[in-house]
Amino acid sequence: MNIFKTTESEVRSYCRSFPVVFERSEGDWLYDDQGNAYLDFLSGAGTLNYGHNNPHLKSALLQYIEKDGVTHGLDMHTSAKADFLHAMRRFIFEPRGLNYKVQFTGPTGTNAVEAAMKLARKVTGRTNIISFTNGFHGVSLGALAATGNSHHRGGAGIDMGGITRMPFDGYMGDGIDTTQYLDKAIGDASSGVDKPAAVIVETVQGEGGVNAASPEWLRALADVCKRDSVLLIVDDIQAGCGRTGKFFSFEDANITPDIVTMSKSLSGYGLPMAIVLMRPELDQWSPGEHNGTFRGNNLAFVTATATLAHYWSDETFAKDIERKGRLVSNRLDQMATRHGRGRFDTKGRGMFQGIDCINGDIANAIAKRCFTQGVVIETSGADDQVIKVFCPLTISDDNLRKGLDVIEQSMRWVCQSLNKWPDREQYFVSEDADA
Repeated sequence: MNIFKTTESEVRSYCRSFPVVFERSEGDWLYDDQGNAYLDFLSGAGTLNYGHNNPHLKSALLQYIEKDGVTHGLDMHTSAKADFLHAMRRFIFEPRGLNYKVQFTGPTGTNAVEAAMKLARKVTGRTNIISFTNGFHGVSLGALAATGNSHHRGGAGIDMGGITRMPFDGYMGDGIDTTQYLDKAIGDASSGVDKPAAVIVETVQGEGGVNAASPEWLRALADVCKRDSVLLIVDDIQAGCGRTGKFFSFEDANITPDIVTMSKSLSGYGLPMAIVLMRPELDQWSPGEHNGTFRGNNLAFVTATATLAHYWSDETFAKDIERKGRLVSNRLDQMATRHGRGRFDTKGRGMFQGIDCINGDIANAIAKRCFTQGVVIETSGADDQVIKVFCPLTISDDNLRKGLDVIEQSMRWVCQSLNKWPDREQYFVSEDADA
């Protein structure tokens, strides 16, 4: 362990919450160098939706390596890339009636976001981008400008412009449609909000606290964008690839974004890979205008293709995700009712859910206790107040129940140890509340 303290940068973060040396992994499990087993309810922050070293994907990868398939290809044509594009068209686009061009960017989500925003500005000739409160889009400078988290923004070292922030669904409290404010601001020449090139949105905000936008709000947002000739970018980097139940997180809302960014679990195996999907008429790039040396990670193409063929050739996998999502939802609702003295709330949808524990102290204590009991889980939100349930989509029912049992046991243990319960901060209180 000392080598990490003496040699690795202080910027390291996850390892501070999980202070062991992980040596191997399989399916739903992580194993440290002492042989201890941990159920993974973190899933590589959304990179391992199909578990660790998934055998279906590993087999395809090993076969490709064994035959000396191209590993690094820049953006040249390769058979691995062709297979992936065919699979995207056959298993994803055509069944959903979608017509997208695929741009291969540098392999990280933040690079896909950078490309999407750059493209929107190029196509429209406008510079302003609308993002939302509590949104997280990456930490490279362009994507960071669209990110709300002050901790991450503080590391930039410079002022970041080109972004106007609007309230996300529910930010102003129940019953307030924040898209109406957006529509008004865009349409009012004196609002001070320059007409944007695009709006970028996560349908479920992960780092922001597992805030799920309602289908109604998303449809209203899409209508505003269409009415005002503003491009709609859906950041599906964490919420996509089945995390919310469907392959794309926006499917339940019945909307078709102009641009979609994807990464994380796209490769299926944890291999770096990112893409931007765009309506064909928006593909106005000049050759090499946005590039990246590692946009040709063919090993990721191979496992991504295997993922699409094995899990997304029909609706079986999606239906199983929805079933497991209901199981998680029911258990979390029970936990919130049993513990927290009525102060805990449940959030999210599908296999992207969490429990809001009032403040970060309580949530972090629960997460820490979970780890001592063999479950790796993280917190999210402005105050890290949300316990984020983010296990593999392929998790067995037995392991899912085991993990949820540990969460509840840890929650009970922490709640019983509290001497004083904090009050939830109320940012938006009606005038009648004090009457």
